[in-house]
Amino acid sequence: MRHRIFNDDGDEELVFVMGWGNRWTHENVSWLIGQLTEAGYRVHAFELPTNIDDFKADWLEPVAEYVRDLEAYQLLGHSAGSLVAQALDGADNHVYLSPWWGYGEGFPEPVLEAVSKLPTSFPCLPIGDLDREALGERATDHQIETTPSWISPAFVRETRRAQSELLTIDHDAVVFCSLRDPVVSLRPIGERVPAEHVVLYNGGHELFSAPGRDRYVDLLLAALEDGSDAVEERKPIPA
Repeated sequence: MRHRIFNDDGDEELVFVMGWGNRWTHENVSWLIGQLTEAGYRVHAFELPTNIDDFKADWLEPVAEYVRDLEAYQLLGHSAGSLVAQALDGADNHVYLSPWWGYGEGFPEPVLEAVSKLPTSFPCLPIGDLDREALGERATDHQIETTPSWISPAFVRETRRAQSELLTIDHDAVVFCSLRDPVVSLRPIGERVPAEHVVLYNGGHELFSAPGRDRYVDLLLAALEDGSDAVEERKPIPA
């Protein structure tokens, strides 16, 4: 797992667990990190390996071990990063962007169940198109071209297991998501986070690739600083 600190002179610690396939070299991810550092955060960004044999060993434990050394921090997770983030301890506030707490409708449960039983960690399963329609209008050619197109049966098995073992989400957590997201299931979000703590935006899977991303920056930063209180006080109209 790759890790990098942005703005080493920041006043406050923020752990950002990025989504599957996201890289800090991607323009839109870099834009989001820039918003966080401009707000004064020292950002500890984690890139998840795109193929795993064990959820805890390959994804969760490296981040969990790292945050144990932080006295206080805010936590931001996107997509698969939110699957890791929900199992971490110690953060003051939790903000989840399009949390991947369940596979979207394009991945039928019987198919997932069948392929998860195949005894291989070789990436042999196509995931379909993660294009601008799926990710968001601002997704770049570089991002789309460098996002893997295949996953392994072991990856499916381990992520489904982690999703089935989701913890009770802190009621002060805030979720930003889109009703048109083809990647994640919205049901686990609705089951774990009060509706008044959910911020909807128009777009695809990535808030930072949405056409109206700029108008959510202040609310995102407020949620990181003040938790759900900030969201309950001011929700923007989706755009």
